[in-house]
Amino acid sequence: MIDYSSIESTSAEPEASSMIETFRAIGYSIETAIADIIDNSITAGAKNIWVDYDWKGPNTTLSILDDGYGMNNEQLIQAMRPGSKNPLDDRNIDDLGRFGLGLKTASFSQTRKFTVVSKAPDYKPVFWSWDLDYVNQEKAWKLIRYMPNQDKRLEKMDSVNTGTCVIWWDLDRLTKDTSEESEKAKGKFLGIMDSVKSHLSMVFHRYMDEGLKIHFRDRLVKQWDPFMVGVDGLQTKPETRLEGGSIKIKGFVLPHRSKLSPEQYNEGKGPKDSWTAHQGFYVYRNRRLLVAGDWLGLFKREVHYDLCRILIDLPNNFDDHWQIDIKKSIARPPSIYREQILALAKDVRNQAVEVYRHKGKVLKRKLASEEYFPFWEERARHGKRFYKINRNHPLLAELYIKSGDFKKDIDRVIQFIEETIPVPLITLQESENEKPHGQPFEGIDHNAIKETMQKLFNGFVANGLSFERAKARILNTEPYNFYPQYIEYLTNE
Repeated sequence: MIDYSSIESTSAEPEASSMIETFRAIGYSIETAIADIIDNSITAGAKNIWVDYDWKGPNTTLSILDDGYGMNNEQLIQAMRPGSKNPLDDRNIDDLGRFGLGLKTASFSQTRKFTVVSKAPDYKPVFWSWDLDYVNQEKAWKLIRYMPNQDKRLEKMDSVNTGTCVIWWDLDRLTKDTSEESEKAKGKFLGIMDSVKSHLSMVFHRYMDEGLKIHFRDRLVKQWDPFMVGVDGLQTKPETRLEGGSIKIKGFVLPHRSKLSPEQYNEGKGPKDSWTAHQGFYVYRNRRLLVAGDWLGLFKREVHYDLCRILIDLPNNFDDHWQIDIKKSIARPPSIYREQILALAKDVRNQAVEVYRHKGKVLKRKLASEEYFPFWEERARHGKRFYKINRNHPLLAELYIKSGDFKKDIDRVIQFIEETIPVPLITLQESENEKPHGQPFEGIDHNAIKETMQKLFNGFVANGLSFERAKARILNTEPYNFYPQYIEYLTNE
């Protein structure tokens, strides 16, 4: 044990404005920032939360009001102090915070000036503000008792018996250099607000199921359940528990598209408007979603696993083990659980891919002798490997028939494509790049897939194939084998 009494020391207090600028660079998006403010509201026992904004170009304001317990003056000052909690301290089981930084870092990430107004039982509303311009001027960690439209803001607190309102009133990251009259700037801002609303519907959906109401401009936010519980065709895996039962893992295989109505299918795309973007693990801490649709470094994202979503439920005393960050947007499974989680995920993924390909596999089993048509084939020439486009592919065969005098020109262009494939670069990228290789037509409009699939189907039927065999042949043709869900919509036009 070191005897510090005889050792010389000196103060090294951080410079206020520099430290706050560091807070601003932590990397919140506006969606994660607002969600972090709402965490405090939930911890304070709020039943209702109101998110509101007033578009005025560079003078736009945004507020988050709740009907939680509220704070008196001393409690508010403590809450406004950076690092108001020690992350090593034991916390209430329902506490969604950790570092005592969420209110400050989330707000500083979006605004240079913000106010917190709070009303505790048997107390009048009190407020304090952080103003970075004032901090820079004074070179000190000082709050100010000032906010714009003070009377109006205090009057708004009359709508709740107790509660807290966070007001951002210098949104430099969002509205700097905009004009109130600019429809383009306003449209961009409103689009961002829509993204915020969608994000909140996902992050707090389990709290909303339990009765929490989040109002966005006075309109109730509808929760988005990534697991589509209650929808016909949903398959669930038995719940697995780790760490003496405190960590819960449960796999969900969502219904095949043929089992969903168009409305349900679009609902399944979630806030990211993509089934592929929402596959993977959903990590919760105290029912609050931290990570949405991520394979946590265990797998690459592939379209065949779009129906696979896996819930991981953590208590709030495993933050260190799972490396939960300040923004509450990152989680990494500890090595001691990695193999168990990997095995569980593989089981759910295997079941999901079976459901995803079910329609096509049924047809293929019925007509197993149908020839397979890849787009690319490997060929040997002078003892070396080369890749050639399959001239017998139905799409190419049809193009040759229609090309007439241009057949030789088309063939010459195809030859140049074949001879210039950057195989070494592709090989290098596949071995060194962490980003997964995209599937054909992944992330772009699928109209080309649907239209050419329909044309091929019409052509096969016109040439005497039955509907069923025409569909089976298409399913054996690359790249249509990646999209069996569209087969059922083919009609004989």
